Amino acid sequence: MLNNTLNNVNGMRVAMHNLGCKVNSYEMDVMSIRLKEAGCIIVPFTEKADIYIINTCTVTNIADRKSRQMLHKAKKENPDSIVVAVGCYVETGIDGVKKDDCVDLAVGNNKKSEIVDILNTFLEARGEYDDKTLGGNSIIDINHTNEYENMQLSEMPEHTRAYIKIQDGCNQFCSYCVIPYARGRVRSREMSEILTEIEGLVQKGCKEVVLTGIHIGSYGLDKGEPMLVDLVEKIADISGIDRIRLGSIEPRLITAENTRRLAAIDKLCPHFHLSLQSGCDTVLKRMNRHYTASEFEESVRLLREAFDRPAITTDVIVGFPGETEEEFEECRAFVEKIDFYEMHVFKYSPRKGTVAAGMKEQLTDREKTVRSDVLLKLTKEQSKLYRESFIGEKVDVLWEDSEEINGKKYMIGHTDRYVRIAALEGSERYESAVSGEITTEAVRGFVNSDTLLI
Repeated sequence: MLNNTLNNVNGMRVAMHNLGCKVNSYEMDVMSIRLKEAGCIIVPFTEKADIYIINTCTVTNIADRKSRQMLHKAKKENPDSIVVAVGCYVETGIDGVKKDDCVDLAVGNNKKSEIVDILNTFLEARGEYDDKTLGGNSIIDINHTNEYENMQLSEMPEHTRAYIKIQDGCNQFCSYCVIPYARGRVRSREMSEILTEIEGLVQKGCKEVVLTGIHIGSYGLDKGEPMLVDLVEKIADISGIDRIRLGSIEPRLITAENTRRLAAIDKLCPHFHLSLQSGCDTVLKRMNRHYTASEFEESVRLLREAFDRPAITTDVIVGFPGETEEEFEECRAFVEKIDFYEMHVFKYSPRKGTVAAGMKEQLTDREKTVRSDVLLKLTKEQSKLYRESFIGEKVDVLWEDSEEINGKKYMIGHTDRYVRIAALEGSERYESAVSGEITTEAVRGFVNSDTLLI
């Protein structure tokens, strides 16, 4: 039972659960660090805790449902605990959050860095506020702020790789997407703060950074002009960083000039996640995407011309409102021609408040599932062929962690193209991999469908 005499978080057991994207993961890592610095004891979410913090997601209806399920699970685990809903689901569903008896406190985006102060205020108030937002002090109007929330990692969440948040918000307003309403407009982090954070993480063993955000191609846009490529060039100058990897970007970033500059950065991984969503122009137009299929294809051509076998991955939505059989076939043929390393396939999910939710000709879940299965089968085949192309070649592997596969222990790592590699315990290769450094080894074959053996 929660000790009702406590008025600060020092000594409290806190369980945390993250849902959603890498931006959420980064923010959860920062919150965890700040809570530990305040004297909290971080425990697994499966254990009984005084405080449960769920970093929520709202990108789909399923994400909303999972957020509610985790909030209810926490309260069921310990009815006397403080259950805190944090993030995107709070922003888009605050009325429902306030009515949910399982939620004690709601914290919006751009307030996560204040988690310790917010919790301490909640404990001190002891029921003074009845709106779950401390009288509006734990949430702001996210759609009318130009302020980037200052957060910084001071510890490595993984052994060798760190996700670095460089911006927040999105100005695109795709017709299906609720994220601009949950994250607000584009707000870029100061470049000097990003570089300082990375320099500090290098001292903790960081070898690879992955630049992440809600729409990283817009980095710098709010300050006058896009500056993502400039940032990558600056990071490359940091001693100790071996790899720089980009998060999801839009094809419009891949111009001839930007590609030339990116190709000149030796530390940049030839792994590009270009967000497609559909390979059919009429569907792209209804989605309010700001490019055509041919423009996307030109971006892929530029990358493949500048980089050796770049790993190009993407997202595709099937079953968008009004998507005909002919439009889907056009999309299927397009993604087959592009030949992605991997596709993340999503069935369209209507989001309240978006333009697409009010469109006519909504497809059935069965129709979406059939189309999803077609693309999932295709990406499985294409992905296997891409991995297979490295068998017999030497690849550079950054080793990360150990894992058991089919009853055997392996050290796991990734190449610069994000191809997953394994070294069997007891082998010479395993011993060299334990150090966590980058090693160059020859690929011998498959461990399983998504992992190669060296």
